[in-house]
Amino acid sequence: MKEHKNHSVAILGSGESGMGALRLARKHGLKAFLSDAQTIPVQKQRRIEAMGAGFEQGVHTLDELLKYDEVIKSPGIPDTALVITELIKVGKPVISEIEFASRYTEAKIIGITGSNGKTTTTLLTTHLLKHAGLNVASAGNVGNSFSDLLVDENPDVIVLELSSFQLDGVVDFRPDIAILLNITPDHLDRYNYDMEQYADAKWRLVKNMTQGSVLIYNADDEMITKRVIASDLACAKNQLTTKSKTNSGAYFLEGYLIFDCEKSIQIVPVEDLPLLGKHNKYNQMAAILAAIELEVPFGKIIEALATFKNAPHRLELVGYIQDVAFINDSKATNVDAVYYALDAMIRPVVWIAGGVNKGNDYAQIKNLVKNKVNTLICMGADNVHLIEEFAKDVDTLIEVRSAEEAVQQATELAKAGEVVLLSPACASFDLFNNYEHRGDLFRAEVLRLKKIKEAVKA
Repeated sequence: MKEHKNHSVAILGSGESGMGALRLARKHGLKAFLSDAQTIPVQKQRRIEAMGAGFEQGVHTLDELLKYDEVIKSPGIPDTALVITELIKVGKPVISEIEFASRYTEAKIIGITGSNGKTTTTLLTTHLLKHAGLNVASAGNVGNSFSDLLVDENPDVIVLELSSFQLDGVVDFRPDIAILLNITPDHLDRYNYDMEQYADAKWRLVKNMTQGSVLIYNADDEMITKRVIASDLACAKNQLTTKSKTNSGAYFLEGYLIFDCEKSIQIVPVEDLPLLGKHNKYNQMAAILAAIELEVPFGKIIEALATFKNAPHRLELVGYIQDVAFINDSKATNVDAVYYALDAMIRPVVWIAGGVNKGNDYAQIKNLVKNKVNTLICMGADNVHLIEEFAKDVDTLIEVRSAEEAVQQATELAKAGEVVLLSPACASFDLFNNYEHRGDLFRAEVLRLKKIKEAVKA
């Protein structure tokens, strides 16, 4: 743990990460100043003042920021923002909140990133370790910020879900166990629509790893494997694969997940796993391998698998209305996530999609849509990209402007034995606050209509 008693920090952004970094800085006696280009709510202003910190709102004043030794930026601020480029131009260190918080813990850190599956893998890993009796907590892109966690707790193991945005600004941060799940197109608007730049952001999770640490990576992902092959990482490397065998990691064979690494050789029947779908094989293999690396008895892992419940909005079965299944996959904000959702469907699909297009390439799901989807309900302020791509691939295509209308239309159009799948492939900010808001409204409307149908039937 590094101490920086005489250090001073300026913090950009008053969101979860910014406020967490401020609390942690003040806990360790650092002089701190918070700057937000937006208006800071009055209640939050009072909290900042109560911590003995200064602040500004509605602007980033460069001369003020330069008074501090270091700048901690919110993950929502890209490296291309004017304030960041100006700070870097004059040589001022700019780091992420993850980098900052990592200085103040001796805990073993499991860092998890990927375009899809991060939250599921983070929650499952935490669940496996907690069931085994370890003093473990999760933070980062799930729950509270890394900094906030360290203000209030001192766990022995920390499981961090890390987005590419959070990894921008990493300098020396190094996890003990890193999990790289996948790198597929997402947030390309932040990275100049360049997949290599986006992949480089994900790679920051592992670039500082040394001997004694462990990388768990998806060997079926070309963007990851080419970086592993080209790297000179001294850490141990465990593979995840469903396409071949490996004697260093985990693989899928004839209905079983097989774990073959230095710690042990173990087998889990797929039917004993709590999560369905091809993508969840990787997620579950990664979490189990992490637990094995921390020497959790395999019997405890099997016990914990039986009690795991995933977070909402991830292939969440909401319920049935007259033998039509309704599934909330609102977290599927990119095309790759939709691929795995459609691939997992065994019923004909009424697909609800749409929202803010992040530079989507729909080529990888074209055949799945043609073969599995009979109806596409476009739910967004601008549905042109979906209409142009899929109008000839489905029997029915309609547009709606709310989750409630989407569910009502789906209920009328879906036949018994089909599934209504909300899996948007897009960000939610055109019509909703976030993907949770979108999924919550979808779920509420399904349950409302289900209650009405049941009352009529009774």
